[in-house]
Amino acid sequence: MIGAARICRILALLLLASPASAARNVILVIGDGMDDVQITIARNYLVGAEGRLVIDDMPVRSAAQVLTVDEVGRRVYVADSANTATSIATGVVTSRGRIATTAGSDEPIETILEQAEAAGLRTGLVTTASVTDATPAAFVAHMSVRTCEDPESIQGVKRYGIVLPHCRQYTRANGGPGSISEQIARSDVDVVLGGGSRHFDIAAEGESRSVREQAEDNGFTVIDKAAAMTGGHDSKLLGLFAASTMPVRWRGENGRSAEPATPSWLNQLHPFLGSVRLPEPMRCEPDPEFAGMPSLADMTRTALARLENERGFLLMVESASIDKQAHERKPCGSIGELAQLDEAVALALEFAEQREDTLVLVTADHGHAAQLVPETSLFAQYGAPVYSPGMLVRLLTDEGSIMGVNYATNSFPYEEHTGSQVPLLANETGEDLIPSLVTQPQIYEIMHSFLFDEPD
Repeated sequence: MIGAARICRILALLLLASPASAARNVILVIGDGMDDVQITIARNYLVGAEGRLVIDDMPVRSAAQVLTVDEVGRRVYVADSANTATSIATGVVTSRGRIATTAGSDEPIETILEQAEAAGLRTGLVTTASVTDATPAAFVAHMSVRTCEDPESIQGVKRYGIVLPHCRQYTRANGGPGSISEQIARSDVDVVLGGGSRHFDIAAEGESRSVREQAEDNGFTVIDKAAAMTGGHDSKLLGLFAASTMPVRWRGENGRSAEPATPSWLNQLHPFLGSVRLPEPMRCEPDPEFAGMPSLADMTRTALARLENERGFLLMVESASIDKQAHERKPCGSIGELAQLDEAVALALEFAEQREDTLVLVTADHGHAAQLVPETSLFAQYGAPVYSPGMLVRLLTDEGSIMGVNYATNSFPYEEHTGSQVPLLANETGEDLIPSLVTQPQIYEIMHSFLFDEPD
């Protein structure tokens, strides 16, 4: 049941988006886990310490403070992708793991994408993760726990040896909207591109048909090959190019990730004695599993071609594995993924060039574990065999140097996020819209104002 307040809001948005109003477009690019350290590491490796990425030359430069609460509203200082994407998509601060729902009360929160659809704008979601993953899901779905991605996992799932909560109250049998994949399949989003086919190739709740077939019944053309993205534009498009997260462009040599230093037995007795053996330096190399995958730029180009129209559009583009590879202590994967983001941003800026109707925003959802550290301790010059207690990669760069990337957030096989502020960048269109420091909910307000407020 739609409340009276929401009906009034939808009517107002429809009036603002009437043909008499100029079309507005927002392209929001999110680097998952892309804090300033990740950008610096990628810049050093991709173009050198004095080189320039595309995002380095964006004219509007701000920062966003990440806000999080627990289930009773107390402040939490380190976030996850679900609650931060929810902040950006809805303007509401919520708790970790939530997809466009409120902390504690579990109420659905209307998203900027849903508001854009109600106003007659076209909408799109592009990601290198599963399309059911936290960031894209927060724009199109509503769920108490981000892992309830399909009709099986909504019953509860085990990951990393941990039993995660169920979301049975969201099943259709209990009067809910169904799992995240089912909500996407029944949505009105015009373009959805990424991974996640395994969440659509299983039976929909209470049916013999798959979730993929539900999507097709709802007007989606469902594809799984990059070449199929060039087809006609008459239907909605759902591209599922991998079973889950899409493979990354780069990996460490022979698949290497960060490794521990090895101290001698004497050094273990006293930190000033003995010696330490550091991991051997390496370079990044192409990941063979990436062959045949569409790049983030390919998917962004397809989305822009399908979304451009006289009424305007909202497009969210996510480079997801900056984060996912950092969790696995794999800086080469993160670097290659940030390179993909930079290419997608270049396309967005080219689209927006010499037009005032398109706002391009680039930001991150949260910080991540990678640290840029001395590849050999500064104390080594004094004879002290000092080393990081974390996991280290020593990357050989094209500048003839070695760059140290360290991971040390925990003792678990899976690194954690950090609580730093994150970048917020924009094209010239954002010059009068973005202050020098914002909170993530203000990013929603900036998008909403640009799309729906009448110009002065």
